[in-house]
Amino acid sequence: MCETAFQAIAVGCEILGLDFLNHGRLGYNSRLLAPKVPVFRKLKEIIINKQGVSVVTTARLHMGFFDLNGDLGRRFGSIGVSLNQPATELYAWHASTFTAEGPGAARAVRMARKLAESLRLEGGMHIRLVNTIPEHSGLGSGTQMALAVGLALNRLHDLGLIIRDVAMLTERGARSGIGLGTFASGGVIIDGGRGAQTVVPPVIARAEFPEDWRIILIFDHTQTGVHGEAEIAAFRNLPQFPADAAAILCRHVLMQALPALAEHDLPAFGAAIRELQVRTGDHFAPAQGGRYASPRVAEVLAWLEAEGVACFGQSSWGPTGFAILPDENEAERVMARLQALFSRHGALEFLLCEGRNEGGVVSDLPETVAVV
Repeated sequence: MCETAFQAIAVGCEILGLDFLNHGRLGYNSRLLAPKVPVFRKLKEIIINKQGVSVVTTARLHMGFFDLNGDLGRRFGSIGVSLNQPATELYAWHASTFTAEGPGAARAVRMARKLAESLRLEGGMHIRLVNTIPEHSGLGSGTQMALAVGLALNRLHDLGLIIRDVAMLTERGARSGIGLGTFASGGVIIDGGRGAQTVVPPVIARAEFPEDWRIILIFDHTQTGVHGEAEIAAFRNLPQFPADAAAILCRHVLMQALPALAEHDLPAFGAAIRELQVRTGDHFAPAQGGRYASPRVAEVLAWLEAEGVACFGQSSWGPTGFAILPDENEAERVMARLQALFSRHGALEFLLCEGRNEGGVVSDLPETVAVV
């Protein structure tokens, strides 16, 4: 059933009126040109070259895998959505060495150096980070940082790289192509997981996220999600996911989630996402401590379920939770209740977001005079 689901997705997308792979090369060479943006007032680095670049990219929700079994020759496969915030925003210029300032500076420099060594580039790059997506929160911060730094370097050196090239060079997209797809085009992304010859998981479907729907993010600032060696160990040590459960989840994605997006049917979309969340969350429970990584977030999600919210869950390994509401008025009402009820948890924070139906933006900066 899962194989049939994969083969039918392209036809299903056409029938449902979804935007199917209109971006070429597996959806990873999106339009990266954008209107020029103003340069900020003062630089803190001596710039060798007057050319500069800015990159803006946003967080994503990873809502779940639908084939963790893999006995058809492909494993993983996932669904996620691009958010309008939080965002990673940076400016970059040629410089004599690799330096950075702002949140996540050390991580950005490591990525830039790794790329330059792989590409045998001379010189360096100075990066000014204005905002970054919270690290290890389940919102795809590492992939978006890697793409932002890599595509900035690409633009400065005119290397002709596309998104999947940067992903390969920075070892992103090991199990999921959601973050690569959201940078390319935004919207709701479905990737086809990994097969024996897969370089990065291919985007096999894309849909617009309904404009009226709103997303509440639930942060727990006392925890980080499973990552690094712990994540690798979790996938190595967890038992095999049942093939019949994977087949059911593929059916929910193809015959429930995708049509629901086309028809703006939040209860049906929520039912599909809940099925993914329950089955994969319980599978990952030994590695993350329960269906959800954070007990505080779990308490909020239980309240949302009791209140009849149709769509909720945990993004990736968490600890960040999410809820999707039908419109802004309902989202603001629920936000107010959450803040009143859970203010005793000083570590919890709530953020009202929208889906983003556009990809990341790479822009040339106007020429500037170097300032020390």
